[in-house]
Amino acid sequence: MKGFKDFLMRGNLVELAVAFIIATSFAALVTAFTAIIMEAIAKAGGAPNFDEWAPGGFTTVGPFLTALVSFVLLAAIVYFLVVKPYQAARERFVAAEEPTTEESVELLREIRDSLRARG
Repeated sequence: MKGFKDFLMRGNLVELAVAFIIATSFAALVTAFTAIIMEAIAKAGGAPNFDEWAPGGFTTVGPFLTALVSFVLLAAIVYFLVVKPYQAARERFVAAEEPTTEESVELLREIRDSLRARG
């Protein structure tokens, strides 16, 4: 029983649960935004819905193409609206917070190197 309690109280489990909840919510948000984009494309030039298309009698090709178009749109949305801004912000803030080596650490490294050089 103690092992199970330790498992539940471990921080990783809680962080994983929070990540799962946020990811599920984010997926719904991105799916809704993709639906808006698909609707805008449909109004501009016809619905990108290939569900009825069945070349050579293959009825699963049309739904696959519709899912493929949705996936590409979803991937583009995530990349351009989440990944790129995150990378830009990270580069800006991480570059500003470059780790500096303390003088005592640098001195200890010099002492270590000189002791190694002696043999």
